Amino acid sequence: MKAVKNILMILGVVFVGSSLIFAVKNNDASVSTEVVKTTKNDVEKEGYRITAIEIPENLNFSGEAVPFDDPEIMERVDREFLVNTYWQSNAVLLMKRANKYFPIIEPILAKNGIPDDFKYLAVAESGLQNVVSPAGARGFWQIMPGTAKDYGLEVNANVDERYHIEKSTEVACEYLKKSKEKFGSWTLAAAAYNAGPAGIQRYMGVQKVDGYYDLLLGEETGRYVFRILAIKEILSDPEKYGFHLDKEDMYTKVPTYTVDISEPVANFADFSKEYGINYKILKRHNPWLREPHLNNSSKKKYTLEIPNKGYYKIAK
Repeated sequence: MKAVKNILMILGVVFVGSSLIFAVKNNDASVSTEVVKTTKNDVEKEGYRITAIEIPENLNFSGEAVPFDDPEIMERVDREFLVNTYWQSNAVLLMKRANKYFPIIEPILAKNGIPDDFKYLAVAESGLQNVVSPAGARGFWQIMPGTAKDYGLEVNANVDERYHIEKSTEVACEYLKKSKEKFGSWTLAAAAYNAGPAGIQRYMGVQKVDGYYDLLLGEETGRYVFRILAIKEILSDPEKYGFHLDKEDMYTKVPTYTVDISEPVANFADFSKEYGINYKILKRHNPWLREPHLNNSSKKKYTLEIPNKGYYKIAK
C-alpha cells in the first residue's frame, strides 16, 4: 500500500510539473508573439520601410535630359539613388551642410552663368568639407595645386586659397565654362571636371561618340554624373525620400565682418585675442590660412572673416 502511495505521489508531481512547464512555454510564446507584434507595429507607426526608389520621369542635369529609354542607363541611375538614399547618415549631413554653404555658392554660380545644378557637383566632390584627396586635390571643389595656380589662386605653406570657398568657387566656374565651350554640353563639362578635359577627349576619340551617356568610362567618372543627379534629387525634395529635418536641425553660417591685413602676422593666436576670439575660431572662418603666422613679405592685402560678437563663448 505504501508503494502504491509513493507511485501516486510521483505521478502527481510529474503531472503538476508538466502543467507548469506547459504553462510557462505557452506564456513565453505569448510574450514572444507580442514582442514581434509590437516591434512590427512600431516600425509601421514610424513609417520606416525599405523599398525600391521611384525615379523621377523628368530627371535632368542642367536641363539635359537623362535617356531613360536605355535600360543600362536606368540601372546606373537606380544604383546611385539607392546608395545615396539608404546611406541615411551621410544624406542628413549633406542636407545640414547644404543649408550653410549653398547660399554662398549659388550666387557665384549664377554670376558666372553656371547652372545651379553644379552646386551638387561640389557636394559629390567633397561632401561640402575641406577634404584632401590622395592625389593632392583640396577644398570643397577638389582643385589640384597646378590648376589652382593656373587660375590665380595662391598656394604655398602660409596660404592655400583652395580652402577659400568664394575664391575656389570662382575658379571652378572658370574651369567649367572652358569645358562647356570645348565639349558643348554640361554633362560632359561635369565629367571633365572629374576626369580632366584631355581624358574625356581621349575617350570620345577612341569610342567615336560625342555624348556622356554614350561613353564607356572608368568606374569613378562613369558614376559621377549619376551620383550628382541622385544627390540633386534627394537634397531638393528630402521628404519624398523619407528625410524629415526641421529648420532648427540645419547648420547655419555664423555672421561675420571682414578685417583687411597687409602686414606680416607673427602669431595668429595673439592676433585672434585682439578680436575676442581664439586661434581655432579664426581658422574655422579662414581655413585658407595654413600656418599660425603669415610671412607676407610682399605686403599683399588679405581679407579675414571675423565672427560677430556673442556667437562663441571664449574661455578667459
